[in-house]
Amino acid sequence: MRIALAGLATSHPYTDARTLIRHADLVVWEQDPERLRRFADEHPRVKVAASLEEVLRGRLDGVVLTVPNPQVPQALAQVLETGAACFVNKPAAAGRAQLEQLDRLPIHDRVLSGSVLRFAPAFASRARVAREEVLAVRATVRHDVGIWATGYNAWQDTPGEGGGTMVTMGIHGVELLVALLGPVVRLAGAAGGTRHYRTLRSEDTGVMALRWDDGITGTVEILGVSESESYEVTLHKRDSTETILIESGDDPIKGLGYEGTIEAFLAMAGGAPSPVPWRETRAVLEVIVRARETS
Repeated sequence: MRIALAGLATSHPYTDARTLIRHADLVVWEQDPERLRRFADEHPRVKVAASLEEVLRGRLDGVVLTVPNPQVPQALAQVLETGAACFVNKPAAAGRAQLEQLDRLPIHDRVLSGSVLRFAPAFASRARVAREEVLAVRATVRHDVGIWATGYNAWQDTPGEGGGTMVTMGIHGVELLVALLGPVVRLAGAAGGTRHYRTLRSEDTGVMALRWDDGITGTVEILGVSESESYEVTLHKRDSTETILIESGDDPIKGLGYEGTIEAFLAMAGGAPSPVPWRETRAVLEVIVRARETS
């Protein structure tokens, strides 16, 4: 099996590669020399391509696409021309213009994108609910964004480019709730604030209010000032409350869903459809884009 890593714009493809290299021959391309050097130091035997066109050339079974958000639509269009399975590291769109460009692409059923958390064992084993019993849901995202306050990957922290904390961290909570309750959901409101990291371009805390078509309400809390990383889903019922906690544990690659995501991607590279229909991904992107627009 031959897999291309098209871009190393975030930390995710570095993590993805640690699992992929056990199953496939890899070829990598990255436009930033320093990021490419870091990758090559860890994986010296991986073939390096000089351009996106080169990394997509020849026989490919799959592509992991990780470029800055403004570049995603054009790069994904090139990937789609190969016919290979594609995993787009989150978020596939961080703003309205980007989302509208994605809407014009012929996205097929072997394209996967979104938060890896839906494949975390703690969540995947319990991601079935009797929705008639549910009154309301809440997702709490604890993921520190202090590294952006130093200027690192400034495009991620810029609302008009990578979406900032509301989008890049908020997608984790929205993804989990949509995975539980389905894609017929709309944003009812959103707000963000800066409580600690004053040099951020976006925010370090945020909240979204959601509503499903049958009246279930949801809340996504984003806490970008946190000493530990964890994600929690709470389901409120008439006479009980159920909580699902996702933590890294002793093996973060498995515990946070990276391993499960790559397993799904490898199945797609073998010919299987994406386990997450694009309609569902599109619903998640609509919520986070609207949250960015209104916060």
